[in-house]
Amino acid sequence: MELTILIPCYNEEDSIEECVKTSLDVLRKNEIKGEVLVIDNNSTDKSNSLAKRAGARVVVEKNRGYGAALRRGNKEALGKYIVMADADMSYDFNYAPTFLEYLKQDYDMVIGNRFNKNMERNAMSFSHKYIGNPLLSFIGRKLFNIKVKDFHCGLRGYSKEKIIELNLESDGMELASEMVIKATQNNFKIKEIPINFKKDTRCNTTSKLHTFKDGYRHLKLMIDYKRGRKNEK
Repeated sequence: MELTILIPCYNEEDSIEECVKTSLDVLRKNEIKGEVLVIDNNSTDKSNSLAKRAGARVVVEKNRGYGAALRRGNKEALGKYIVMADADMSYDFNYAPTFLEYLKQDYDMVIGNRFNKNMERNAMSFSHKYIGNPLLSFIGRKLFNIKVKDFHCGLRGYSKEKIIELNLESDGMELASEMVIKATQNNFKIKEIPINFKKDTRCNTTSKLHTFKDGYRHLKLMIDYKRGRKNEK
């Protein structure tokens, strides 16, 4: 199998069906041999059954956290390549074929950049758009000499074999930073491309982001890696 579209999911019943159906449609239209894999992070709503009904393969990861779900998904994926995206329809799954083409051109990782394209109004809060994301990305670039501008973009593609070799450890949102740092330390060939970013389609589900808590975890991880407390694996 060539591609796994990986979607971490926790209580996303408002949007998960649309994510799965859109992803499957992208695979069909582009004649890509692939699958849609939803990692249900022990949802308490109908996300699991809705994802299955829409045509996804669903695996339950009881260890709570964005990072825990993605790490499980990376192991469970059947595709040679993986494109991951959030379950709120803020990212356009139609970018998957473009990401795949770059991966087939020997890039080890492809990352979207939400700040170099059209960002829909109110798609990101003021504090995240102008303070949190830019500041943390700036710190990461300076500490590790990384060129990636959007450290926390949730639309990424990579080789399954390569990502497993990184031995990612984070359970929370900070996995996004860990992934970029370890990829750079291990000399990954990284491509960053501009993408559209939309306001999520959820009606009753609140954001899983916790501004100060998650920001602190990203910052702490960066400092720990810079000080050598996290060993390269």
